[in-house]
Order: sequence, then C-alpha cells, then structure tokens
Amino acid sequence: MHEAVQAVILGVLTGGVYALMASGQTLIFGVMKVVNLAQGALVILAAFLSHSLFTAWGVDPFLSVLLIAPLMFALGAAVQWLLLRPLHQDDAALLSLLVTFAVALGIEGALTVVYHTDYRTTRPAYVDRSWRIAGYQVGEVRLAAFALSLITLGGLWMLLSRTRFGRSVRATVQNPVAARLLGVETARVAALGFGLGAATAAAAGAVYGMVYSFNPNSHYDLISRLLSVVILGGLGSLGGTVVAALVMGVASSLVGALASPVWSDFSFFVVLLAVLLLRPQGLFGARLRGAL
Repeated sequence: MHEAVQAVILGVLTGGVYALMASGQTLIFGVMKVVNLAQGALVILAAFLSHSLFTAWGVDPFLSVLLIAPLMFALGAAVQWLLLRPLHQDDAALLSLLVTFAVALGIEGALTVVYHTDYRTTRPAYVDRSWRIAGYQVGEVRLAAFALSLITLGGLWMLLSRTRFGRSVRATVQNPVAARLLGVETARVAALGFGLGAATAAAAGAVYGMVYSFNPNSHYDLISRLLSVVILGGLGSLGGTVVAALVMGVASSLVGALASPVWSDFSFFVVLLAVLLLRPQGLFGARLRGAL
C-alpha cells in the first residue's frame, strides 16, 4: 500500500510536468488546428538552452525560463508567420504536419552540430533533495516543477479567458470567418498563439532537463507522449490536457512501481487506447470547433 501511494504521488507530480509540456501543443491546435510535431523538439531546445545557461553562467534553471521564454515565443511566431501562414487553406492541415516535422528535424540537426549526441542532465545543487511528508518522499525539483506548471497553466487560462487577446483567440477557434468579419486579425492571432504555445516549451524544457536525461534525439519519444496526452484529453481542450496528463502520469508510475519499469512507458498507449475505444473524442473533446 505504501509503495502504491508513493507511486501515485510521483505520478501526480510527473503529470504536472507533462501537462505543462502538452499545453502548448493544445493551444496551437485549438487556435490553428495544427498538430505541431515540433513541440517535443522545442522542449528539448529549451532544455539545452537552460543547461547551457546553468553550466556557463550558473543561472538557475527555473530563472532561466525568464530568459528563454521570449526567445521561444519569437521562434514560434516566426515559424507560423513564415512557414505555416503561406500554406494553402485547403491543404493546410496535411502540409502543416510536414512543415512542423521538418522544423523538428532542423532543430535536431542544429542541436546535434552544437552539442553532439551526448546525453546531458541539468543538475543544480537541490536536484536530488526531497522532503519526507507523512512517511512519503516528495522530490524538491518535481514539487517545484509541479508548482511552476500550475502557475503557468493558470496564467495561460487567465490570458485566454480574461483578456482581449484571449477573446480574439476564442473567436478564431470558434469561427475564423466570422472573427475576420468582426475585425479580428486572425493571421496575427495565429502567429501570437503559436508563439505562446512555443513559449510554454521554455518552462517545460527547463524542468525536463532536471528530471530526465536528454540529447538532440529525445524529441521523438517526447512527442509521442505529448500527442498521447493531448489526444486523450481531447484535441484543443486545455482542461482535458491537464486531466489526461495526470492520468497518464499516475498510470505510468503505478505500472513502473507495481509491475515493471519496462512497461511504464507502454502504459501511456494502453490507457489512450482504452479510453478512445469508449470515447473516441477523448475525455473532454468537443465534436465542434472551439474546445478551448
């Protein structure tokens, strides 16, 4: 029983990290209906940038987010404006898959040239510290990462629900033609939305680099998990992404603790398949445009 509860605690904290990584994917799909295959590569890019800032200048990984996020935002907005916006609307959904995959390969190639293929981990002094609460171990980094996830996701929700930009995003999601008729610059909203989705990768990458080892090829495994979380939650549903990430995190942790770590990663796809057989649109998926 003790081992199962400990696994649930670890799974919840890990799920918060996955929710943070997948939130950008959800936002981009909600605004543009683009499945961004480069999101995993953006997370790994941010992990390398955070690692470099820490090793070269001693910048704490959590503080490095403040420096990396604007760069990631600019990169995401540039990708959308220069590569995705010109795509013909009739073929945009299919072509965007190819374009974002090409972006992922480009990021991987650049990282390989600069950093080579060695695995790295960002290890500040507190990375192995943990607190003992009611007899259970709670990792300091994972708890801080979970708190960062809550803050970032809460800020993202406030932005989408309480600001003029958020109203423009929701209008674009629900009916882009009507939004344009009402004066919303949908192309600009799409660029800003893509940039915002990429900016979440800054926080996710800084955390990922402390929790897991990574190299330029790590985005392949990562994007498969992020897509599983986003599909399980319901494409375009930010709340569904959070719930799905927690479900996946807990399931993976329980399988690793009670069965075998070999099967923990596979549990992602087992849970996804089980849910989709019963509810094809995902846990919180909407059949109509406008899930955000």
